[in-house]
Amino acid sequence: MNKEQKVDDILSRGIIKEILPDKNKFREALLGNKQLRFYIGADATGSSLHLSHAKNFMLLEEFRQLGHKVFVLFGDLTACIGDPSDRDSARSKLTRDKARQFAEDWVEQIKPIINFEDENNPAEVVFNSTWFDKFSTTELLELFSTATVQQMLERDMFEKRMKENKPIFLHEFLYPMFQGYDSVALDVDVELCGTDQIFNALSGRDLLKRFKRKEKFVVAVNLMENPKTGELMSKTNGTGVFLGTGATNMFGQIMALPDEMIEIVLVNNTRLSKQSIADLEIEKDPRNAKIFSATEIVSTFYGQEEAQKAKQAFIETFSKGTFPKNAPVISPSAEKLPLLQLISECDSSLSKSEIRRLIKQNAVSINGDKCSDEHQIIDSTIKLEIKIGKQRFFQTK
Repeated sequence: MNKEQKVDDILSRGIIKEILPDKNKFREALLGNKQLRFYIGADATGSSLHLSHAKNFMLLEEFRQLGHKVFVLFGDLTACIGDPSDRDSARSKLTRDKARQFAEDWVEQIKPIINFEDENNPAEVVFNSTWFDKFSTTELLELFSTATVQQMLERDMFEKRMKENKPIFLHEFLYPMFQGYDSVALDVDVELCGTDQIFNALSGRDLLKRFKRKEKFVVAVNLMENPKTGELMSKTNGTGVFLGTGATNMFGQIMALPDEMIEIVLVNNTRLSKQSIADLEIEKDPRNAKIFSATEIVSTFYGQEEAQKAKQAFIETFSKGTFPKNAPVISPSAEKLPLLQLISECDSSLSKSEIRRLIKQNAVSINGDKCSDEHQIIDSTIKLEIKIGKQRFFQTK
C-alpha cells in the first residue's frame, strides 16, 4: 500500500467524523513533504482508559507511521480544573499528584498501541503544567483577553446550567482558554479530539492564529456510542471495555458488549479491512464474531498467547460454569475490609456508584455467595474467588 492509499484508508475508515476547516486541504497536507505536528490532549481523571480512548491513540500512531511528529499531552493542570464539556455540574477536584499518577498509568496502558521507543521519530509525552506553571499574571491576562464572555456562554452546558439556576464556576468558564493554549505551546498543525471537544479545539485554533499566525486542523473522531441506546464508553461512569485490567477481564468485557457494538469495536480497535469485517457476517453469528473480536483486540494489548488463554478461560467458565484459574490475582490493602472497598481494589475502572449498583443487583459474589451489603466486612486472609457482574473475575492468594 503506497502513501496515498494509506492516507485514504485512514480518512475513509469511519473513525474520523469531521475535519476542520477543510478535509481536502488536510489530505493534501498529509500527502505533502512537510512533517506535521499532531497532538491528542487528555485529562487523566481516572486510572483506566477504555477502548474509545484507545482508538484515538491508534489513529495517532498511524499518523506517526506516516512520518509525522506526534505528542500525547496530559493536562495535569487542566485535569485539576475539570473539563465542563457535556457536564451539568462541576467535576470533582483532582490534585496535581493524582493527575500525574493517572497519567503514568495511562502511558503504560497505551504502550502496546503507540510507539514511544522509535529511534528516529518516537511519540512524545508532555504535560501542560510545563508551560502553565511558568505563566505570569500579565501573560494570563493576555490569554484571557482573547475571548469574550459571550463566546464562552455559547456552550450548551453553560446555557443549560443558567436556565436551571445551577452554578458556573469561574475556573470551568476559563477551561477552554487553558486547553486551547496547549496548541500554541506545542506549535501544532493538527489536533485530534472527540466530537465533544470541538469547542475547546476551535478555541485552540483561534489562539494559534492570534499568537503565531498559524492555521491548525481539527480532526474530530467518533465517541463509539451504542447505535441503539446512545450509551457512550465512559471512565467517569465506569462503562465500556477498559485497558489495564488484564487479558481475562478485557476478553470478558468485550464479550459482555451488546451485539450491535461488535462491528464498532472491529472498525475502531482493529485494522482489519472492511471486507474482512463484512465477511464475519456478524448478524448471523454474533457470538463467534464477538469471540473473534475479543481475541483480536486482547492480542493487540496482551499478545496472542495471553489472548488464547483468555479465550479458553472464557469458554470454560461459561460452558462449564467453572471459575477461571487465570483470573487476575489481587492483594487487598487490609486483612478485613468493607465489600465496597474490596471491589474497588479489584477493578479501579468501576466508580463507587457503579459498584453500589452492582451490589444492589446481586451481581457481586464471593466464593459463590451473593453479596448484597456494601458495608459487609470481608476477611481477605482466606482465598477469595470474586465475581463482579457477568464477566469480571478476580482472586486473592
